[in-house]
Amino acid sequence: MKKEFLKKIKLPDKPGVYLFKKDKNILYIGKATSLKDRVRSYFSGDISQTRGLVIAKMLQEFDTVEHIATDSVLEALILEAELIKKYQPKANSKEKDDKSFNYVVITKEKLPKVVVMRGQSIKSSAKKIGSSSVFGPFTNPSQLHEAMKIIRRIFPYLDDKSKNYLEFYKQINLIPDLDDRKLYLQNIKNIKLFFSGKKRQILTNLKKEMKMYAKAREFEKAGEIKRQLFALQHINDVALLKYSLHPDPLLNKERVNSIRIEAYDIAHMSGKNMVGVMMVVENGLANKGEYRRFKIRGQVGANDTGALTEVLDRRIGHPEWKYPDLIVVDGSTAQINFAKSVLSKYGMEVPIVAVTKNERHKPEDIKGDSKIVRKYEREILLANSEAHRFAITFHKLRRDKNFLPKLK
Repeated sequence: MKKEFLKKIKLPDKPGVYLFKKDKNILYIGKATSLKDRVRSYFSGDISQTRGLVIAKMLQEFDTVEHIATDSVLEALILEAELIKKYQPKANSKEKDDKSFNYVVITKEKLPKVVVMRGQSIKSSAKKIGSSSVFGPFTNPSQLHEAMKIIRRIFPYLDDKSKNYLEFYKQINLIPDLDDRKLYLQNIKNIKLFFSGKKRQILTNLKKEMKMYAKAREFEKAGEIKRQLFALQHINDVALLKYSLHPDPLLNKERVNSIRIEAYDIAHMSGKNMVGVMMVVENGLANKGEYRRFKIRGQVGANDTGALTEVLDRRIGHPEWKYPDLIVVDGSTAQINFAKSVLSKYGMEVPIVAVTKNERHKPEDIKGDSKIVRKYEREILLANSEAHRFAITFHKLRRDKNFLPKLK
C-alpha cells in the first residue's frame, strides 16, 4: 500500500501520535514531530531495511491511519507511551524486548521520588511504587532523558541522585522547597497528571492554586505557580527534535557497539559464472573498503551451499582481515549449519544468522539467536541487502566479460 492512500488522508504538519489500524484493531502506534512527514516516510524506500520486518509486515496489513495532534513533541512522546500501554499493539511489542523498555516511576514515600527504571527492575521494586505510578513504556532512552529534564524544569522533583546533590539541585531549581511538603506533593500530582495526558486539568488546577496563594498574600508561591503555568503553556522541547527527526537512527551507538558484521551471498545463472561476495557493516554503516569478491572455482552446477563453504574457507585463509563479530548468510537453517561447520574446522565461534526471503526475494524472517536478531535487526538487513546487490553486480560483470568474445 499505498501511496494513493496518502492522498485520501489529511495529516497536519504538527507533532502528535499516529495509529496504523486494520478494521478496528490497532496494529502499531508511533509518535512524530510532523505527522505529515512521518507517516509519508513509511511509503518511501525499503522499509524492511529502515524499520525492520515487523513494520514491513504491518504495512501489508493495515487499511487506515488515524492521528492525534499534540501541542508539543514532549506531549506526543508521553501520549505514545500511554496508548501503547493501553492497547499493546503487536507490532510495537515485537519490535523490542519489553523488559528493556524504560518506564517513569513515582515512588511511595513521604517525599516521593521520580525515577526512570527498566521493565525488568520494576517487579523487584513493587513495594516502593504503586500501579498507578508507573508510566511507559518509552523505547528511546536518550529521548526520555531529555524529556525528563524538560518536565523537571516545569515541576521540580527529587530523583534517585538527589541526596548526593541536594544543595546543587536547589541552586538550579530542580528541587522545590522541601519544607513545604504540600507544594512538593502538588508537583508530584501534576507530574502524574501530565504523564496521564491531562494537561488541561493541570492548567485549571494551577490557575486555582495561583489565585489561592495570591489571596493568602503568599506571593512567592503564587509566583512559582505562575512560572509553572507559563512553562506548561510554552513547552520548550527543542532538545527533543534531534531525536524526533530521526526516531529510528541506524547508527545508534547503544545498539551497534562498534560491531563488525560480515554478510555473504552467492550469485549465478543456472550454475554458470558463479561468484561469491563478502560485505562488511561496521558501526551500523556499510564499509565498502572491506568488501571482497570471490570467483567460485570448486563447484559444479547450482550448488549454493557448496559455494558458500568455499567462500568462507578462503575468507578464513586471510588472517590479516579483521574477524567478524557476526556473520549473515542468505537462506535458512541449512546455510547456518554449513557456515558453522566451516568455522568449527578452524576452532572459530562466531554467531551466524540467516535472512530468509519470500517468493519476491524480500526478507521474511531472520533465523538465529533471537537476542542478536532483535538487537541488530536493521544492521543484519542492511548487510544482507547490500551483499545481494554486490553479488548481482559482480555476477553480471563476469557474465558480460565471458559473453563479449563470442560477439567477435
